[in-house]
Amino acid sequence: MANLYTGFHAVEERLRRYSAGNENGISLHIFYSKPGPRIKKIIALANSCGVENSVVSEKQLDTMAVSLNAEAREHRGIILSVEGEGERGKNLMDLNQWISTCPENALVVLLDSVTDPHNVGAIIRSCDQFGADLVIIPDHRGADAKDNQIVARTSAGSSSWVPIATVTNLVRSVQTLKDNGFWIYGADAGGTKLHEVEFAAKTCIVMGSEGTGIAHLLEEQCDTIVSIPTCGKIDSLNVSVAAGVLLYECYRRKLK
Repeated sequence: MANLYTGFHAVEERLRRYSAGNENGISLHIFYSKPGPRIKKIIALANSCGVENSVVSEKQLDTMAVSLNAEAREHRGIILSVEGEGERGKNLMDLNQWISTCPENALVVLLDSVTDPHNVGAIIRSCDQFGADLVIIPDHRGADAKDNQIVARTSAGSSSWVPIATVTNLVRSVQTLKDNGFWIYGADAGGTKLHEVEFAAKTCIVMGSEGTGIAHLLEEQCDTIVSIPTCGKIDSLNVSVAAGVLLYECYRRKLK
């Protein structure tokens, strides 16, 4: 069964990943209608990497997208069909295999029960922009697989690039990271202020759920709880905004 990508960013970035090579057995086909400037740019990219494309009616695109979630059905006049991709994309990693080859200065983001796919997508986008090496997501208690299109669109296509590991047990995964030299930083109010924290060479930032924060057992595994000083009237930042602040601070320090 083909995987369908909709939206300009998600389609374009999936094409770019395909053009990078090493995707044997994968077949791509673009269907589009009313080619405006943005779609023309995408079609030019498709032609440059040998991806077939067809002009179809808006009604045909609507029919193709009918099985997708409501947001993904807003295809904006273009759909990319990918055959042979299966459930695992090229950037989906096995955690243990990734650890065996990870860099000496590695930055990991672990998402604990972040269920809103818009937040997951926004965090992945920040991970791409600020150089995170891996995102760890639970196969339960997280954004559902059916929301992959929302994640792709909200991440502006970054979900096709940023390495992602899906795991069955977050606590065990954190223990594995610690056994391999990672320092674990849980993001939560009441911790050490961000500007006072010294991040280790191998850093894992744990982001908790939108409602309840980091689960108790997982928080116990954290070496440090870090908080972001704010001056607003409400009590906390949105999880994706907080992740962006933490990631930028890690990136800023690497630039020194």
